Amino acid sequence: MADTKTDTDTGKDDVKEQAGSGLDALRDELVDYLGAQAEHLVEKTGERLTDLTQQLLDSADNGGGFLTGVGSRILKGESPLKALVAQKAGDVKDKVVEGAKSLFGKSKGKSGQAKITNIIEVLDIGVPIRDAYNHWTQYDEFSGFTKGVQSVSQNDEVTSDWKLKVGPSKRSYKATTQTQIPDDRIVWTSEGAKGTTRGCVTFHEITPDLTRIVLVVVYSPAGFFEKTGNIWRAQGRRLRLDFKNFQRYVSFADPDVEGWRGEIRDGEVVRSHEEVVEEEQRQEEGEEGEEGEGDEEYEDEYDEEEGEGEEGDDEEYDDEAPDEGGDFEDEEEEEDEEEEEAR
Repeated sequence: MADTKTDTDTGKDDVKEQAGSGLDALRDELVDYLGAQAEHLVEKTGERLTDLTQQLLDSADNGGGFLTGVGSRILKGESPLKALVAQKAGDVKDKVVEGAKSLFGKSKGKSGQAKITNIIEVLDIGVPIRDAYNHWTQYDEFSGFTKGVQSVSQNDEVTSDWKLKVGPSKRSYKATTQTQIPDDRIVWTSEGAKGTTRGCVTFHEITPDLTRIVLVVVYSPAGFFEKTGNIWRAQGRRLRLDFKNFQRYVSFADPDVEGWRGEIRDGEVVRSHEEVVEEEQRQEEGEEGEEGEGDEEYEDEYDEEEGEGEEGDDEEYDDEAPDEGGDFEDEEEEEDEEEEEAR
């Protein structure tokens, strides 16, 4: 029994020794792993410190922009570490902004011009062409029936100031009328801080009570947010909706509105509103006079023909009447002679 116990104790001791050696090996491996990680971390930190030092040296060589920024932050009371981090974050922000500007900046093609938006709309309105044109020239009324036009102030017969709104963005434009021909077309250009436009609206008479309006606008955005909005064609949607609002407004508006009917060529007034209106009135009076003269001539010709016809009938009747009477008397005389001979 004593020998058996001794063997058992010996076996347990061997197991303990093996377990201890395994734990020692595991501990050694863990120490080695942690040491390797620490060395790697130190190397990365050293590399970053080297890069930062190089950046500081480069900045000093290039005028000390980064270093100057850090120094100014330290002088304002910031800790050196906080100053470094803040200045670095500012440089990253500047790079992001520059990247965004390059992304949405002027993208020049073969022609060397910035990207533009072409907007073309066609609408038919059930009013005479004169009424449709007159309503279009009433710029100060646009803010009452459109959502994009906030206000319009007419400086003179050629220039006007417009305040517009597209979504959350507001903008102002100075518009100049280049060509304006009554009941035919209006061509304009506009300039503002957020872009430029070139537009043309033409009026076409389909029937006396139906007018077709063709609107063409070329929009060149300027600025980061305007170019971003241009990607989604926000300006085109706003113009299209307000064009339909014009159609609705004119369809129910007073047809006797008096528009500005002057004529503009190459940005200068060649005929004033009063001159054009007087000329149109003279044309209308001349047409009415020609129609009246035509009716009088027709009546005179009818009276002359009628008078000639009556005179001719009377003469023929007078000529025939004696002949008929004379023949009747001759027949009576012949009958009397025959009766006398028979006796």
